[in-house]
Amino acid sequence: MKIPVRIGTRKSVMALAQTEDIAKQLRAAASELDVEIVKFETVGDSDQISKLLPHGGKGGAFVAEIRAAVIAGQLQAAMHSLKDMPGNEDTPGLVIGATLARDPATDALVLREGLTLDELKKSRGKGYTIGTNAVRRAAYAKRLFPEVNVIHFRGAADTRIRKLDAREKQRLPDGGEVGPADALIMARAGLERVGFVDRIVHDFTPQEMLPSAGQGIVAVECAVDDWQTRRYLAMIDDPKSRLCCDAEREVLWVLNGHCNSPMAAHSTVNGAEMTLHASVLDEEGGLFIETTRSGPANRPRELGRAVGLDLLDKGAAAVIEKTRPE
Repeated sequence: MKIPVRIGTRKSVMALAQTEDIAKQLRAAASELDVEIVKFETVGDSDQISKLLPHGGKGGAFVAEIRAAVIAGQLQAAMHSLKDMPGNEDTPGLVIGATLARDPATDALVLREGLTLDELKKSRGKGYTIGTNAVRRAAYAKRLFPEVNVIHFRGAADTRIRKLDAREKQRLPDGGEVGPADALIMARAGLERVGFVDRIVHDFTPQEMLPSAGQGIVAVECAVDDWQTRRYLAMIDDPKSRLCCDAEREVLWVLNGHCNSPMAAHSTVNGAEMTLHASVLDEEGGLFIETTRSGPANRPRELGRAVGLDLLDKGAAAVIEKTRPE
């Protein structure tokens, strides 16, 4: 007799590709599972105009509805991009049952046809525009390209590429428009998932643009007391991704950050040692606080806590508070 496992996911091309990967791994690990993918059109998917803040940030826009279905017993599991899951709050009744092997965590630059990276860098007076939907990427972009306009640019990964190529403007909630964009900053992993890796003209190093906490990691959430599902998810849990997940999300917890505060955290594991880099920026990218620490890989939360406290000692709380919505 087959054991049903219904996995909820967003209906975007990238989210479906990520969820298909989960389903494939589960079927390979346990042939008795009947894995079904359930598509959701979240608030963040249906509203392609507003910034994410009015919807409660990425958590409210992309995660909350699917989480509610798990809590209600309609699903056994939910797929999330780990970077979309709020790290400064608990979700009673739920637990991350698996983290898949990490995809590339870095960000990448995509340009419209006819524009080169050198032209973008030497953009003084040209009025070029970079589009992004992430406050962290926007802040870093303003540091890296001070002569370029940075605009809010929404849509799934494939949708943003289409809008870039069509020279389509971004509509705003007040009825206005911005753009069109000449360039986009996006997650490399997302571009790989939707088949647009050939559009990448530059991969930002972590030194240029530190990734978001959890970027490149697919997380599978389930009910904390659903031990059967937890047992199956444990079969596909990647130990190294789990360590990075715990360290990076601990930084967010210590900082008590929010969706409007540009923050970054990225860890690497080398044998028994883990190194964790983290930063906090103001919205314009002018004020930049960073720290790096290394420690035992088997104590990731302790390392994340130390890094978060380092940032607070350097004044991160005041920077985060200035970006906090009233």
